[in-house]
Amino acid sequence: MSNELKKYLFQDQSVRVQAVRLTEAWQTGLVHQHYPACVERLLGELAAAAVLLASNIKLDGSLVLQLQGDGPVALIVVECNVNLNIRATATLREGHEIPEDGTLQSLLNANGQGRFIVVLDPNRDTTDMQPYQGIVPLEGDTVAQVLELYMRNSEQLDTRLWLAANGRCATGMLLQRLPGHGGNRLADAQSADDTWQRAVILSETLQTDELLNLESDQIVKRLFWEEALLTFEPKTVHWFCPCTRERVGNMLRMLGREEIESILGERENIDVSCNFCGKPYAFDAVDCAGLFTENLDSGHANPKSVH
Repeated sequence: MSNELKKYLFQDQSVRVQAVRLTEAWQTGLVHQHYPACVERLLGELAAAAVLLASNIKLDGSLVLQLQGDGPVALIVVECNVNLNIRATATLREGHEIPEDGTLQSLLNANGQGRFIVVLDPNRDTTDMQPYQGIVPLEGDTVAQVLELYMRNSEQLDTRLWLAANGRCATGMLLQRLPGHGGNRLADAQSADDTWQRAVILSETLQTDELLNLESDQIVKRLFWEEALLTFEPKTVHWFCPCTRERVGNMLRMLGREEIESILGERENIDVSCNFCGKPYAFDAVDCAGLFTENLDSGHANPKSVH
């Protein structure tokens, strides 16, 4: 199964091509999440896009893409860090029906108040850089169009995206025009224009079923078989959520013994699910008692410990 990002470069170095195909990693992310098909598709498309974009950011940290909605879907968010560890989730509004043929605009921008948010979150352990946040209206009929508009306005780089997703895979291809470098500027510019236009025309023939069913190398070969492309080593994408049973236990401990005992008086277990990945954690009376025993033991053993 493929969980790789692949990069290619046109011979004149004026256009980059990137393709990602998430299968096992994507399916792992859906194990504890149960979304309507139309929401799953949007989440998968945003996940593929996050990988494509994060791989080009020269920043030790994470890229976070958010679709904030005013309709049946309140939020779709994806985080991808510099190591291509990814996690994604969606929040649905209670009491709102999700139609089978729901679109990005009908699900997230029903009243025109939807927003697209991009966050660059530096690793605070390695840099003093401050987080960057960009917020724009939710314009565009597809995830790809939303991102293309944002990229065009923020980076002033011509960027095209083709995205597709279902319950089996999340895939995408990025085409981006790169800045020129020295040489005969007029000739270089004309050549770069020609390369870009040719690359776009070829890419426009890409169909959704090809994205969903073909490996990245097959797609690129079909589209650009007449072009001389430089090929780079693929990078592996992993699904990763930092939630652990220990972290959930620490959260429960913060509620206090009295509150925990009160909850257990009404039910056999305390069931907690990660807000991001949906993974469930169950704590029975013995588990909960152990939380406070462990805390006490740790305090005696090392009063300066931070948990």
